Amino acid sequence: MRSIYEEPKKRLKLRIYLGKRYYIFLRSCQWYLGGNKFANSFSYSSLAYRAFGHKTLLIRKLSGVDISLQYNKVINLRIASKRIDGLIIKRGQIFSFWKLIGKPSARKGYLKGLILNPDGSFGEGTGGGLCQLSNIIYWITLHTPLTVIQRYRHSHDIFPDTGRTQPFGSGATCVYNYIDLQILNETDADYQLKLNIDDEFLHAEWRTEKPQNISYEVYEKDHSIKSTYWGGYIRHNTIYRRIYNESGILMDDEFITENNAIMMYSPLLSD
Repeated sequence: MRSIYEEPKKRLKLRIYLGKRYYIFLRSCQWYLGGNKFANSFSYSSLAYRAFGHKTLLIRKLSGVDISLQYNKVINLRIASKRIDGLIIKRGQIFSFWKLIGKPSARKGYLKGLILNPDGSFGEGTGGGLCQLSNIIYWITLHTPLTVIQRYRHSHDIFPDTGRTQPFGSGATCVYNYIDLQILNETDADYQLKLNIDDEFLHAEWRTEKPQNISYEVYEKDHSIKSTYWGGYIRHNTIYRRIYNESGILMDDEFITENNAIMMYSPLLSD
């Protein structure tokens, strides 16, 4: 098993391309031949109860990055959000981010946005920036009884913590179609995903047909930054959540995931 502290290997472009095609094929087989029940029904009327919601800033000025890519990202988010806004996940069904949104293409109106290359560098790609959508959906899901059955963490820690309101490693990256976010409804109630984009923020919330009588507190443990023999830094933590009943009494404290990421900035930089 490869250690997280080993120096990242550079892959040939042909190998990366062939690898993507292979995993895209496997994902398509899982969608259509796997026998799973994927959510695909919508309602414009909101379900009665709000389970949890959150908002994230749309435009973030990044040093050395063309700001037009940020504005393009907003357009990409609007197109993708329309594909999943109002989705109902019935009991026993699975939400698949990419199965619902489909491949982002110029023909569908997607623009060039910021993407993260496998080596941690920035690039441009059609539909870039949709990770903001998968990130917020993952975050609000951690505050519900819905079960995340597939989530991929970011392999690189790109930005310093200035302005961070969520624990490091509490997002979900996405690459069409094999790096997917999938969520299973094992509860006794239907859940509905609601999305909205205004001039400043991306808003997301889960709604449900029954009151959600438990609440969640997501937090990190075991945070560390360690140097490597090849000159880089690895950032590590674990994500947990505390579960409270309607009286505010702690019921459980459960492990969610572990994160390890290569830092793309100096950990000694001040805010």
